[in-house]
Amino acid sequence: MPSIPDSRLPIPGTTAFIGGGNMARSLIGALVGRGVDARSIAVAEPNETLRAALAQEFGVTPHAGNADAVAKADTIILAVKPQVMRDVCMELAGAIGDARPLVISIAAGIRLEQMQSWLGAALPIVRCMPNTPALIGAGATGLIANTQADADDRARAEAILGAAGCTAWIEREELMDTVTALSGSGPAYFFLLVEALEEAAAAQGLSRATARMLASQTCLGAGRMLVESAEAPATLRERVTSPGGTTAAALAAFEAGGLRELVARAVAAATERGRELSARGN
Repeated sequence: MPSIPDSRLPIPGTTAFIGGGNMARSLIGALVGRGVDARSIAVAEPNETLRAALAQEFGVTPHAGNADAVAKADTIILAVKPQVMRDVCMELAGAIGDARPLVISIAAGIRLEQMQSWLGAALPIVRCMPNTPALIGAGATGLIANTQADADDRARAEAILGAAGCTAWIEREELMDTVTALSGSGPAYFFLLVEALEEAAAAQGLSRATARMLASQTCLGAGRMLVESAEAPATLRERVTSPGGTTAAALAAFEAGGLRELVARAVAAATERGRELSARGN
């Protein structure tokens, strides 16, 4: 079941981020906002401007090199592109030495066994897939851990990722490709829907600004109802739909156009792409 860690839960020890991009920035901001001491967070980022901005905004300790950042770190968060993950892990293998930090990866398509092989030691590793709403503290993250991660490691990973939204543990690693297709890529599907609603309303005569505002707020309100209610989405949909009414007419058009089948194909395509990325990392 999805969960949100207690905001009072401390993040133990020191944390090192490898990469200082948007997702790392969102997690750092969430952790500091929860009261985690910024001095316990290190960031390795090769871009000097970005590195300085992170230090100035959050008070974290910046490093140009990965090895310096992970020195004495209890948790290492790999926030780098999948295509450079192998090189980063192999570099860190020598820097970690005999230490046993928890390693958390947010890279799409990179499997636990791949990271274990590249790191060269039996380390606790948690693979996760957050999404961009984490930037505003409303993220959704799927997580899976290897057998070396114990209950404390899992709790630490959940607390870190849960600082920026809700979390859910996944039963089998192959399902992480589905998580990527669902919630990782999902914000783009939502934005596409709002684009389409805006265009359709504008075609009916509404101004673009009004159409976007009404569409965005409608989706926000519907999302809140879904999250804050115990009702299934089908139940909420049925409550809005009066027989023979305007909503029924629109939903009939969606069904006639094969919306469900189209969504199924889209998620399947994204899932398959995740598998391809994983295989390419071998």
